[in-house]
Amino acid sequence: MTTVVGCDFGSLNTVIAVARNRGVDVITNEVSNRATPSLVGFGPKRRYIGEAAKTQEISNLKNTVGFLTRLAGRSIKDPDIAIEQDFIAAPLIDINGQVGVEVSYLGKKEQFTAVQLMAMYFTRIKDTAAAELRAPVSDIVVSVPAWYTDAQRRGMLDAAEIAGLKLLRLINDTTAVALGYGITKTELPGPEEKPRRVVFVDIGHSNYTCTVVELRKGELTVKATACDRHFGGRNFDKALVDHFAREFKEKYKIDINENPKARFRVLAACEKLKKVLSANASAPLNIESLMNDVDVRSFLKREELEELVRPLLDRATVPIEQALAEAKLTPADIDAVEMVGGSTRVPSLKSAIQEFFGKTLSFTCNQDEAAARGCAFSCAILSPAFRVRDFSVHDVVSYPIEFTWEKSPDIPDEDTSLTVFNKGNVMPSTKILTFYRKQPFDLEAKYAKPELLPSKMNPWIGRFSVKGVKADSKDDFMICKLKARLNLHGVLNVEQGYYVEEQEIEEPIPEAKEGDKKDPDAMDTDTNGDKPKTRKVKKQVRKGDLPLSAGTASMDQEAKLASIEKEQSMFMEDKLVADTEDKKNELESYIYELRDKLEDRYAEFVSDEEKAKIREKLETTEDWLYEDGEDALKAVYISKIEEIRVVAGPVVQRYFEKQEEERQERQRKIDEEAARKKAAEDAKKAAEEEAKKAAESKDEEMKDAPAGDADKA
Repeated sequence: MTTVVGCDFGSLNTVIAVARNRGVDVITNEVSNRATPSLVGFGPKRRYIGEAAKTQEISNLKNTVGFLTRLAGRSIKDPDIAIEQDFIAAPLIDINGQVGVEVSYLGKKEQFTAVQLMAMYFTRIKDTAAAELRAPVSDIVVSVPAWYTDAQRRGMLDAAEIAGLKLLRLINDTTAVALGYGITKTELPGPEEKPRRVVFVDIGHSNYTCTVVELRKGELTVKATACDRHFGGRNFDKALVDHFAREFKEKYKIDINENPKARFRVLAACEKLKKVLSANASAPLNIESLMNDVDVRSFLKREELEELVRPLLDRATVPIEQALAEAKLTPADIDAVEMVGGSTRVPSLKSAIQEFFGKTLSFTCNQDEAAARGCAFSCAILSPAFRVRDFSVHDVVSYPIEFTWEKSPDIPDEDTSLTVFNKGNVMPSTKILTFYRKQPFDLEAKYAKPELLPSKMNPWIGRFSVKGVKADSKDDFMICKLKARLNLHGVLNVEQGYYVEEQEIEEPIPEAKEGDKKDPDAMDTDTNGDKPKTRKVKKQVRKGDLPLSAGTASMDQEAKLASIEKEQSMFMEDKLVADTEDKKNELESYIYELRDKLEDRYAEFVSDEEKAKIREKLETTEDWLYEDGEDALKAVYISKIEEIRVVAGPVVQRYFEKQEEERQERQRKIDEEAARKKAAEDAKKAAEEEAKKAAESKDEEMKDAPAGDADKA
């Protein structure tokens, strides 16, 4: 069975969707939730990922990491990382130029890069999907923020590969939403008609994206995208936490900023309070024994919340204005405004956006699951195993990309840079670059406008070396062609290099068609029997390939293999710990279960001597379990279960033999009753047959009797 999985890898939660049953379903995790916390935690025995990480988060803050997607492809010097440290309790550190964390794992300090952390989470996604679908999962499409750079996208691709997943496409989150929205619409305009213009506003936990899309039958074209990377639910929560921190310091003389666990509890309470205020005019906040055995109470009105987040609300329409300006459209040109993301439930945000457009907002997409559904559709489109309605997706380049190179000594006036992919160009896209060279050369790719990048990120994308270049026999330039491609993932590569030669070839001159104007002074001639006229033209003919080598932000193969091996090792360690815990729980349950059954189910099958012996064994094992057996090996728990089964075996055997006898007796009675009924039915049928035959015989006799006899009768 082929499975097609789409994943909305969010900063707070992750949603997994699958294409099946002629549609798309969102699947649930091990505790039946449709969204899984995007968290990875580390403990003395194992890792905790997803729901398990959320359960232990408050007691293990320093070893639990969230906001994984916001760490990808970053360095510790990135100003955004300082902002992320406000939301992540685990210490962020530098690991070979990448941001990572230092945590306590298996009783010692360990360091993991952002890519390794994402790979751990991808392993959980893979496991969750496989458990639900009861089939192995390999192909996946994942959504990412539209502002992701080449390095961040490569980090996501590396993480998926480490987890054993084949990432078919990285798709921008609002593009995924637009795909899920458009592919199900049957009333879209045709190719020659005016397109349906829709603005998708996605405000999530940490990110605000606005995308302007044109939709036609079977086609989606992104016209423009604008983002605010620091606008979302967590910014509303932080404003509330800071407000209550000031209030509690003044009112209760406690400073929650000095106690990470206390601040985290206030954060959790503020998140709930914010949701309540989205539907109610006011709400209370109560936390027992917050810190120093102090209970805190407060109350907040919706108007007060709006005043606290006024700086955010003042920015509410900025990404929309930017996206419309880049698309060269006005609010009047827009046919619909689709709202997605958890934070679009905030009434003041909805009001500000509705007022800007002057039209009713639309909420036809599922606010929390739309991106995951779009990813699943994209995966189904890319998978050969599924038949999906033809639907092409044209995204746009977020940042302009240029190539630079050293000036050739043979071409003194040569330009040394070229912007190859401009902002707003369609993606995926391929360009052919031509160079005239006599020796091997290098070129670098970088973002042309570093000021557009998130938080002063390094604009460098990659360095590409072209080998095998040399002058020809006449000491002329080799004409080198390089194929640069911005692929489905939004990742840039120089995929191919080759050289061409100019050759003079003859080609026929096209004959004038009837109706073409003739030169009035031209003399008519008879051309019958002459050969067709030809002309000599110079054309470039491909002659051979040029070897290429590349250096990019992707992990090198050796480091990747080491990470794969480490991830597999940690996965097996987690599995062993989980299996051991299951066996420990099984032993504990078996002790209590057998003790109850001795007084109930097995009472008539056990002698006093046997009962005493079994009870003694149970008590001994129970004492061991809660003392020396707290941290035993899986095999030891299995052996303890077997030891109890050996002692209790004769009793259990007698019980089951009795059960089997009773079952056979019941079956015998059922069989006898069935045979009796069958005999009765057979007898009844035989009697009916005899009666029928007698009636038929009498009728025959009446027919054969003389008329007089009939009258007498």
